Amino acid sequence: MRVIGIDPGLRNMGWGLIDVKQSRITHVANGICRSKGIDLSERLHSLFIQLENIFENFKPDVAAVETTFVNKDGAATLKLGQARAIALLVPAKAGLAVSEYAPNKVKKAVVGVGHADKNQVAHMVKLQLPGVALNGVDATDALAIALCHAHYGYSQNRYMVAIEKAVS
Repeated sequence: MRVIGIDPGLRNMGWGLIDVKQSRITHVANGICRSKGIDLSERLHSLFIQLENIFENFKPDVAAVETTFVNKDGAATLKLGQARAIALLVPAKAGLAVSEYAPNKVKKAVVGVGHADKNQVAHMVKLQLPGVALNGVDATDALAIALCHAHYGYSQNRYMVAIEKAVS
């Protein structure tokens, strides 16, 4: 199973790809889509095109996206929500299932603590993906989201298969 993790952002949208085969997880690629343009529509379109190219090049099987937290600046939260829509739309357009994870759940899955800082997350991503070259904070977060899905999504999938067998 090839998992893409996406860390939505209007300026920088991080992405990270891992391959999961049973309990073995390997790094495929990671990077950052940087928005281009002056107005919001141009910036969103550039993120869409870049993310769509990543999907065409790497052909992920599933996608995981970080949920948005609401902060005090409503306008900033709304813009982030629009970037997040791109992060949900591109995988949906590719026919993929999309799982969503809260930032604290991602940190707990990767670090073991829900309120870990960026350095702790980067350290644990490097430990779980030996030899990985992290292409920035947003790409690191995206890999953490993919790792979170590898842990939770794999368990959830095994649970659903067991239920289907029990019902049959």
